Amino acid sequence: MNKYKKLISNTTILGIGTFGSKLLVFLLVRFYTSCLTAEQYGTADLITQSANFIIPLFSLGIFDAVFRFCIDDTDNRKRILSTGVAVFALSAVVFAFLTPLFNFVEMLEGYGWLITLYAFSSCLHSIFAQFIRAKGQMKLFALQGIIGTVLTILFNLIFLLGFKLNVLGYVLSVVIADALCSVFLFIAARLYREINFSLAELDTAKKMLRYSLPLIPTTIFWWVTNVADRYMVRHIIDAETNGLYAVSNKLPTILILLSGIFCEAWQYSAVKEKEEGGDAHSDFFSKIFDNFQAVMFIAATFLIAFSQLATRILTTSAYYESWQYIPILSLATVFSSLVTFMGVIYLMEKKSMLSFYTAMIGAILNIILNSILIPTPLGANGAAIATFASYFVVFIIRAVNTRKYIKFKMNVPILACNTAVIIAQIFILLSAKSYPLIPQILCVLAICLLNGKPIFKTASYLLKSFIQKRHI
Repeated sequence: MNKYKKLISNTTILGIGTFGSKLLVFLLVRFYTSCLTAEQYGTADLITQSANFIIPLFSLGIFDAVFRFCIDDTDNRKRILSTGVAVFALSAVVFAFLTPLFNFVEMLEGYGWLITLYAFSSCLHSIFAQFIRAKGQMKLFALQGIIGTVLTILFNLIFLLGFKLNVLGYVLSVVIADALCSVFLFIAARLYREINFSLAELDTAKKMLRYSLPLIPTTIFWWVTNVADRYMVRHIIDAETNGLYAVSNKLPTILILLSGIFCEAWQYSAVKEKEEGGDAHSDFFSKIFDNFQAVMFIAATFLIAFSQLATRILTTSAYYESWQYIPILSLATVFSSLVTFMGVIYLMEKKSMLSFYTAMIGAILNIILNSILIPTPLGANGAAIATFASYFVVFIIRAVNTRKYIKFKMNVPILACNTAVIIAQIFILLSAKSYPLIPQILCVLAICLLNGKPIFKTASYLLKSFIQKRHI
């Protein structure tokens, strides 16, 4: 199959299987904000984000190694999976004894067991899911995503609406959904035939850990860039503001969802097409990047324009003020997605140390800027600016550095114009006393005109391919 068609096919499958289900979770924001106070929502968010912080430590990043090594070494997938599960099991046992340490963190006191349970179920689910993705079983990968979402929603209704478990119910919903998805994959993908601990090898484990261990601090650094601002907002301002800020992060998840669906397919295609090399490979990257950044900026400009309306529809009145953090966070999410796109090159070349260094720069810059900006009148928007600035700097570094491996073309003037228009759109919206309708329309039109060409060319290509296929 043509490499472009293969990428589009995988993205479509993942999109069908993921977008609708994830959209349901997004629409549940109003349900969450009606069941939880701003302080409770902020606490629940800190618990889940704390669990996300320890996941790479808990798993030793082994699920990343399972995915990457299984793509290359198709003959030894059983050995790779078995070794990966064995490494995770040993790590989980050790980490379980460290759970009481969470009680020394005041805002997490009493929730250590819940954080550990969340991390365990998420890691096991990720190992199984990444294995089937590496095998190219995209339909099953998408299906398990749907099942996970449906289960999360179901248990949310039961625990929050039925049993009124508040913070505990919010977190347990995800834990149980992950656990049941692991069971589903174990049976549906017949992983009981793939996992054989007698095949686990120390040499294989060393190779996998040599790749995955540098990704642990990398993942932690990205966590710092993404989440540390919420801890600092709570510490410097208050828990209620942190709750509003946590809710404001939900709307930009539409952009994360769009980029996430594509990047999961893109990782697979980029690694598979690596052997082609030369100008054809560079051209492939160039065209994909043009389309990717075009879609992200168009989605962002609409999201910013409708941020007030969306917040009013999707949350209760107590959370309405959270809209003011959405515009800057949306721009930050665009550059976060572009950074992830560049990171695929490091994945393809197995240059995990370069991912580590660039992520470290972003995390350090984020902490410094948060410390400076949050105490100012900017408040929580200072945290949003810090997040954007961190991703912007890392993107510039990666855009320059990755050219050592693939010399793909990047339309810098268009990228710069996109960024300038979005910044102007944000400034106009946040500084206006009433909704600036005409300026917002003009900004949206400008972004659409700037990015129409690559999308039009891709749409024409797809239409032409479809017509030719129908005539064969």
